[in-house]
Parts: sequence; C-alpha cells; structure tokens
Amino acid sequence: MLWLILFICIILFWSDSVLKVWGQGGAEPKNKEEKENALSLDEILEKVEDRYTGPGFSAEFEQQSTITAMEITDSASGKLFVKRPGKMRWEYVLPESQIIISDSNDLWIYRPEDNQVLIGKTPSFFADGKGATFLSDVKNVRKEFIVTPESSDRKGNPVIKLVPKKKSTELIEIHLTISNRTDTIDQIVTKNEYGDETRIQISKYRFNQDLAEDLFVLKIPNGADVLQLDQ
Repeated sequence: MLWLILFICIILFWSDSVLKVWGQGGAEPKNKEEKENALSLDEILEKVEDRYTGPGFSAEFEQQSTITAMEITDSASGKLFVKRPGKMRWEYVLPESQIIISDSNDLWIYRPEDNQVLIGKTPSFFADGKGATFLSDVKNVRKEFIVTPESSDRKGNPVIKLVPKKKSTELIEIHLTISNRTDTIDQIVTKNEYGDETRIQISKYRFNQDLAEDLFVLKIPNGADVLQLDQ
C-alpha cells in the first residue's frame, strides 16, 4: 500500500502562494532562436489554464512512489476523472483495484478486494497544507504556490516548480512538466521533507467531458467494512 500512503500524504493539498515570472529563474535558453521563442511563466500558465477550462476531463496515469530511507519503490496505474471544481476520482487498476474519490467535501477510499471503505471529510483530513488537488482547478496554481521555472526536460518541455507557502513535512515541493504540444500537465513529481517521492505520468487526456455527478460519490457496497479516517 506504499503508493496509496504516499498518494494520500502528497498528491492532495491546499496552500497559499505568490507568483514569480519566468525570467526570474531557471535555465537560460541555449541559443538566440530559443530566447526569441521562450514563453514567460505567465504565458505558460495561461496556456495551461485555457487547456483545463472545460467542465471536466479524464485521463490515464502511471504512478511510481518511493520511500527513500527504506529504498522501496512501488508502481501503480489506472484512470483519472476530474470535474471542476474540486471533484476527483482515481481508479487504480494495478497492482490491485482501488478507488479514491473526493467531492471536495467528503473523501472515500474503497478497496473492492477487501470490501473495505475508508471515509472522512476532505477539508478536515487535508487541512494544514493538504486538500483538493490543483488538477481540479488549475487556476489555483497562481493563488496557492510560489511558482518558479526550472530547466526544460530532454524534449524541450518546460518544467515548473511549486512550493507551498504553508510549510508541511508531507509536501515541500511539486515539479510539473508541461507539454509544448498540448499544453497539458504530463508529469507531476511531489516530494516530502524525508526525501520520499511520488511521480505521476498522465496521458490520453479527454477534455471537455460533462462527467456524471455520481462518479464523485461512493455508494457504499452492502456488507462493506466501513472505517473512519483519522482527522
């Protein structure tokens, strides 16, 4: 369950922030043409915001979680459904079936193989630096993080760094890789104070989907073992 633990501790979060411009940091373009074509951080964020303005989207993801001190790495994969504002559904297929749902108020974690459901309140459980993930409203990136540029990846896609203003041991920084071709967030890397890392690769986006509301509410199966999340 390493991937689940790190998912809960890292991928969902709230925080206040300020915005910095692209020219204040990061790697310099290598040549004159790159300098002329380089986008400012504002421009990059605007393109990403425009891409995610629809009512909802779905995608596929691959996740790799590492606990550095124990030298343990686990992998997982599945499907993601997001509806603005604040609603998310992560359907894990591998290594085992599991569903994590948030409607921005209530949180459910369902393990079909164990017929077990963990429930809690999203704002309470993810207080003090955690909460609804920015994917459910990308415009929150400008409001909730200190944003700085980093070097582009090997394909030339820009990478930006997000640092929560509210300090937390569970989440100290996030690195986003933005596709130059599609203006989508293709990779999310989160790190905590202990050096643990969760890396999520997102692909096969389907935007402008009017997703059903019942996707973001769990109907608890008959006979399921229901446990309350610690708050």
